[in-house]
Amino acid sequence: MDKKSIKQINLGPYAKELDKIIGIMDKNLSTIENHYGVDIIFRDDMLKIMGTEQNTDNAREGVLNLLKAAKNRDNIDEQTLNYILNMTGTDLDESFIENIDTIYYSIRGKAIRCKTMGQKKYVSAIKRNDITFAIGPAGTGKTYLAMAMAVDAFKKGEVTRIVLTRPAVEAGESLGFLPGDLREKVDPYLRPIYDALYDIMGVEVYQKYMERGMIEVAPLAYMRGRTLDDSFIILDEAQNTTPEQMKMFLTRLGFGSKAVVTGDITQVDLPVNKTSGLIKVQHILKNIPKLEFVYLGQSDVVRHSLVQKIIDAYEKYENDEK
Repeated sequence: MDKKSIKQINLGPYAKELDKIIGIMDKNLSTIENHYGVDIIFRDDMLKIMGTEQNTDNAREGVLNLLKAAKNRDNIDEQTLNYILNMTGTDLDESFIENIDTIYYSIRGKAIRCKTMGQKKYVSAIKRNDITFAIGPAGTGKTYLAMAMAVDAFKKGEVTRIVLTRPAVEAGESLGFLPGDLREKVDPYLRPIYDALYDIMGVEVYQKYMERGMIEVAPLAYMRGRTLDDSFIILDEAQNTTPEQMKMFLTRLGFGSKAVVTGDITQVDLPVNKTSGLIKVQHILKNIPKLEFVYLGQSDVVRHSLVQKIIDAYEKYENDEK
């Protein structure tokens, strides 16, 4: 039988933070108790955690991390709560818990920030490198954070243009079989990019910069033969590039430019006889200065909590199949 234990936390230094982690109608508190399998009570300035030795140790670590995180946050949302709880027992960087630097503010005034350790490493890599590869599953913020960094660099005058591209593999890059003019042909493939830009910049601001040529959204096929100076370039869905297309894109980089390549190598839509350029480039570009690969995982998923469970279920299924 597991030994029962009581762990305590002095709430004196965290008097203002307690309400943030308890949540409305004690919702967060219930989540914490269920996650660790403990009971938590408050008495005077002490928080008491009751359960088995291991569970109370884990719960104390998690609650302390939450209290530290709450010091510089207006609230502890569901994503932050679940992430910190799930990272118990790992080497969770204190600077991440306490530091929540804002990358950019969206048109609605929403602060765009890193919500996981992986995202923080990703943003730091973009800052210090000329080319950054971000590889990871859906929902890890690969494209959205790159967009925010691009808009921030543009607004600060660090670049004079933002170029966003992705392969249109379903139409074989020719786009000739779709009805309409060029804009109408490529729109279905570029819609996720537009959605992110609209959320960050607003439709009117985006259209103004697009008309002036300061923001360009185009399929990858239209990057050939160009040299992009003083630009922030993002290649999205890069797992659907061929090795030749990847080489073509990477050699577009001009002076004063920065490039971010994002993709999920588990979601390749190329024909079975085609190799993904994103998979191959990892073996080709090793130990090159000012170029870095960042790998994001399930713990970095910041969409609905159900998305992470779906990713986990698919990975388990695929591993069982193998």
